[in-house]
Amino acid sequence: MATSSSFILCSLLLCLVSSQTLATTGSQPKALVIPVTKDSSKLQYTTQIKQRTPLVPIKLTIDVGGNFQWVDCGSGHMTNNPFSNSGGMGEMASDTTVIQSTDGRTVGKAVTVPGAVFTCGATWLLGALCWCSEVSLPVQFASALKFPKKFAMCLSSSSSSNGVIFFGDGPYVFLPNVEVSKSLMYTPLILNPVSTAGSYFQGNPSTDYFINLTSIKINGKAVLLNTTLLNITEGNGGTKISTVNPYTVMETSIFKAFVKVFRQEAKNLTKVSSVKPFKYCFSSKNTPSTRVGPAVPIIDLVMHSSSVYWRIFGANSMVQVKEDVICLGFIDGGSNPRTSIVIGGYQLEDNLVQIDLEKARLGFSSSLRFKQTTCSNFNFTSSA
Repeated sequence: MATSSSFILCSLLLCLVSSQTLATTGSQPKALVIPVTKDSSKLQYTTQIKQRTPLVPIKLTIDVGGNFQWVDCGSGHMTNNPFSNSGGMGEMASDTTVIQSTDGRTVGKAVTVPGAVFTCGATWLLGALCWCSEVSLPVQFASALKFPKKFAMCLSSSSSSNGVIFFGDGPYVFLPNVEVSKSLMYTPLILNPVSTAGSYFQGNPSTDYFINLTSIKINGKAVLLNTTLLNITEGNGGTKISTVNPYTVMETSIFKAFVKVFRQEAKNLTKVSSVKPFKYCFSSKNTPSTRVGPAVPIIDLVMHSSSVYWRIFGANSMVQVKEDVICLGFIDGGSNPRTSIVIGGYQLEDNLVQIDLEKARLGFSSSLRFKQTTCSNFNFTSSA
């Protein structure tokens, strides 16, 4: 837990940076865009932006709930840190950031944000996309460029083709001319009053994105589970999304009930030996393939209303681990996890997820494959 003096230090730096953060470009863009790469070896998602003085490419790992943008302040590059000259671990600083603009269809001119805040750390630490922090990238960019405090994330399922993150409002257009923002379903974001981070300021809420998942259905059949686990009580329980967890993790009783119904609905699948980290694997030899992946039972994550559900098809529920073996891509998270369900990166792939910070809601598309496109189909060819 951080001390109150650390919080004051953070606040002072924010005041300083907010006074100098002015985007410089010919005309104010309505949105920004960055490519996102899937790192199959680490099961993480990364991006690259230009930052520092002089400008250098900075590689960041995407953490949708991270509190700060962490970068390596060494290597002889200047940073503006009025509170320390050492550029040491965990210290806040500010410097120039350059990022591409977009009209939602293609890439436009580069935009310079002179006073973006980041925290000094090792290169492997995480870039921030959280909602509760004024130093998260979506809030900083929106404040600098005066566009809505929104961002949309579309993770590619391929390590050879980039996905995309948009900062700002839509449209979000993917080849061949598929506009996704008009068909999103929305559910409220739920504030967890207790931080779920390893280190945090006392009294701070969680910066993770929690949603009001109320039930799970498989092929329309309800999974019988302890629904109290879906509520947040004293910071525990609930459901959040994560780009750091590679697969969805469920509390043990939820996982067992989920698997029981899935296996009942998947009687046509031939069970084979498990492959770590998965517990339930099947032969894919006689499993038909469809546009949205293997023909397996459909999973619905039902939100605050029965008419609002996140539909998961085979492409996001089954993981190809061997040539003829597919596994159910959900993990048993133990009997007493901090969060009951963590929706992981694999289940997010080829789904567009929009975080609207001003309306405190999450929009989701379900699989873009159903619309005959994918997250790797954004046109990164510059129109500038």
